[in-house]
Amino acid sequence: MPARLSISSWSLHRALGSVFHKLDGSTRENGDISLLELPAKIAERGIKTLEICHFHFPQVDDDYINSLRTTLDEAGVELFSILIDEGDITHPDPEQRQKEMEQIQFWIEIASKCGASHARVIAGCTDIQTDDVPQHEAIQLSARNLASLAQFGKKLGVKVTTENFRQTGKRADHLLAILDLCQEDIGLCADFGNFKGDDKYTELAAILPKATSVHAKAEWPVVGEMLRDEFTRCMNLAAEAEFDGPYSLIFDSAGSEWDSLAEIQEVVTSYI
Repeated sequence: MPARLSISSWSLHRALGSVFHKLDGSTRENGDISLLELPAKIAERGIKTLEICHFHFPQVDDDYINSLRTTLDEAGVELFSILIDEGDITHPDPEQRQKEMEQIQFWIEIASKCGASHARVIAGCTDIQTDDVPQHEAIQLSARNLASLAQFGKKLGVKVTTENFRQTGKRADHLLAILDLCQEDIGLCADFGNFKGDDKYTELAAILPKATSVHAKAEWPVVGEMLRDEFTRCMNLAAEAEFDGPYSLIFDSAGSEWDSLAEIQEVVTSYI
């Protein structure tokens, strides 16, 4: 599919309220809007692609998932991805690592039931302090377990992706080494805001050619004052890499969520 506007439920976490699914069955949902209302709300603003963080599901029973699929269909919204924000596939303890893998598999199954075409998995939570990247145990584990999860997802019609996110994937060379070692086709989300410091743009430029989705995150150091030049520079890098996929609008600063997202949307729309 061509480049298009998308949005992550994370960008509206205040509007959605504290929604955290717990496997013990307890849930909380106390926002201004519910997850079931979200597809219609974004469609009203011209956004027809959605990503949902796993913790924004107040329920995961079949009736709820069927209701979600109905609201997506009625709004004409594509559910691109479930963002699985838990599980360490590089956990040093084998027994715990297996539990983490099983938890991720559970959410890949949920992604399939919801009709999501992708599920984003964190590359690992092990901090790597060496330049001997391809031989590092955490890099090997990440590649091997991402491949295993990709095989699992493929059977369910869900493509596994990863992201420049958390410790193991926080550097471009680490992330690219994982993708090179992986024996399965893994998608890549490039998040504008997850690389920091002087090397941010060099790092982004290194991964954007492999990106299958983008988290178009802008910065607001002062409420109401978007760093437009910084954001435009990131968008230019994506354009230079000929990125052709969903640009998911990301906002997680203070200030109005909807108004700030509209400002991001204005910039991104000029590129697609």
